[in-house]
Amino acid sequence: MAVSPVLLIKVDDSVVNVRARFYDDFAEHEIILNSVITYWWANNLPPAKKFLELFDSVIKRTINEILPHKFLNIKYDVNANQSLDNASEIEINLISVDADGVGFKIEGCNISLSGLRKVDEEFEIKEFSTTFDQSIETPDIVFKKYKEMKN
Repeated sequence: MAVSPVLLIKVDDSVVNVRARFYDDFAEHEIILNSVITYWWANNLPPAKKFLELFDSVIKRTINEILPHKFLNIKYDVNANQSLDNASEIEINLISVDADGVGFKIEGCNISLSGLRKVDEEFEIKEFSTTFDQSIETPDIVFKKYKEMKN
């Protein structure tokens, strides 16, 4: 029986923890929400959209540290209370993750974040839902470095 690598996503207070494990090897990274949200607000950037970009990047980096790969395929559903440019709340349901064909068992696949954007009394909730199904490539020079780190 083959052992599948595991991807664990956990949200505590204002920290999103991303951890990948394969046999005895593991890598872990945190997204400190207070810091990044403050930055996005100060620079007038859409927090929900920027969070999803950061989330993809952190998952890719974490997995690359234990299993260097050229392509990461990731699929997840997103529900929000407005378009991603204006949402103050999002819910992410991670469906699948694989690195160069190696599938990950996902633990903690549902993430809910609120307070991403300040809203006023005139904020109108317009349910928004979409699915992201993407393949993220590791640049050759970065892929080479991860392989060197692993050996």
